[in-house]
Amino acid sequence: MKYLLLLAIPLAIVSCGPSDEKIQTEVNGKLTGGSVTASVSKGVVTLTGECPDDPCKTNSEASVKDLKGVKSVVNNISVAPPPVVQDAPVINPDAALTGLVSEVVKKYPGVKADVVDGVVTLTGTVRRANLQQLLQDVTDTKPKNTVNKLTIK
Repeated sequence: MKYLLLLAIPLAIVSCGPSDEKIQTEVNGKLTGGSVTASVSKGVVTLTGECPDDPCKTNSEASVKDLKGVKSVVNNISVAPPPVVQDAPVINPDAALTGLVSEVVKKYPGVKADVVDGVVTLTGTVRRANLQQLLQDVTDTKPKNTVNKLTIK
């Protein structure tokens, strides 16, 4: 009889702790706003979702780990990457572009270039071996676009 009584006492103590449902309610009260959710199983709280930064992730875990009945916290919250900011492409104005393109074209006899509204139009003849380099050199002057009307010899 004493043996059964000794077994019943630890079971009674364990069953007196808060239920997972009660812990879940308290955890949900602590996690307000954002896209962080929690689930509770046998006193273990698992956090999931996404935070905009590391402090949000850390604060979410800290806000629930000391609640009564919480044995441990598994933090599976991901941190959103910062948005990618792309600079607008640099396009030289016509006056500057005309000067730069003129310098490039001087290296290639038989090639002429016209610049209108940031668009470089190449005309004339060029050797096949020089075509790639010519186009690269013109692109390096940062035009809005390049129109190739060259004849290859």
